[in-house]
Amino acid sequence: MKHFLLLLLPVSLFAQGKPAAVANLVPNSGFERFVGPPIGWSYRGAYFGQVVKYWFSATTASPDIYGPGVTVPADWREKGFGNEKAHWGKSMAGLTLYGCTNGKPHCREYIEIQLSEPLVVGQTYLVEFWVQALERSLRINNIGAWFSETRVEHKTDFFINEKAHVKAASIVDVKPYTWTKVSGLFKADKEYEYLLLGNFDKDEDTRAKRPAVSEPHNYGYYYLDDVLVKKAPPYLTVPVKPDDLTRQTFVPGKVFTLKNIYFEFDKDELMPRSFVELNKLLQVLRSHPGLSIEVVGHTDNVGEDNYNLELSRRRAAAVVNFLIENKIARSRLRSSGFGERKPLADNETDAGRAQNRRVEFVVLGTGK
Repeated sequence: MKHFLLLLLPVSLFAQGKPAAVANLVPNSGFERFVGPPIGWSYRGAYFGQVVKYWFSATTASPDIYGPGVTVPADWREKGFGNEKAHWGKSMAGLTLYGCTNGKPHCREYIEIQLSEPLVVGQTYLVEFWVQALERSLRINNIGAWFSETRVEHKTDFFINEKAHVKAASIVDVKPYTWTKVSGLFKADKEYEYLLLGNFDKDEDTRAKRPAVSEPHNYGYYYLDDVLVKKAPPYLTVPVKPDDLTRQTFVPGKVFTLKNIYFEFDKDELMPRSFVELNKLLQVLRSHPGLSIEVVGHTDNVGEDNYNLELSRRRAAAVVNFLIENKIARSRLRSSGFGERKPLADNETDAGRAQNRRVEFVVLGTGK
């Protein structure tokens, strides 16, 4: 595994422009898309994921979101929170990154997102995001990014003790109301699927500097915006595995489980990571014009049986709708759902429930 230090490139807040179009693997990279109108500010870890599409808090700490409809309480606004503008657009995130030894509650906050596709082993990636320090915040180094193969859901609000894949070696110390681009390269050694942003070092291993303002805070707090992960040249060919959907033989009655199909919690909206597998299914249907299928949804046993049955049907229909929108004839497609009625594993464990939440398709005919 190779680690690269981040480069710091200051830019004036008033000289900003919309980022150029790039092959970004980070959905909702600027925090502009909300699940629904937020009410008030952030007070608990789950709030961030309930408000900002595709993003989560990796711990029980409470990262902040700023944007339309977000009201910062008066006592926090007096401390300077929310007085800055986003780097681009109208929204941005805010994280406490230092201050455990000073007794700061939630002294470490992290935001996490599932990438739209897994990293390719051996491929080099550009990782960058923009940061701005709260005016009265301590200035620190070690602001960085860490990739994970699985989603991180720690049950505490303390720091995540991992070695960042890229991080700022120098203290990120710029003038107030000025954004800084934090940027570095990372060569993937695993098929990482999740990106986390924060400070992955303890206070004693982090350098801090007091800002030249009156009444500075005794903790480090930064705004984050416009996160980017994209391939850097040379570009490697993505290997096709033996169990890849495009390598299978299709005969009537055969059942295939679609891999890595994710939906918004308790909804039928497909998450961005799902489209890797769905595009493979699209490729299969296009290369086998006589193939007809039935898409089948399944859930775990959490919730009412009738509700789960309806949810599984709506999720199967969402997959069919994706195929129809991509020019697959409706006559070749059906959808159904069985809710919790056909489990593959024990619903008493997290792993079992995850296995039972699935989308399959059954080959109805091949046209031969």
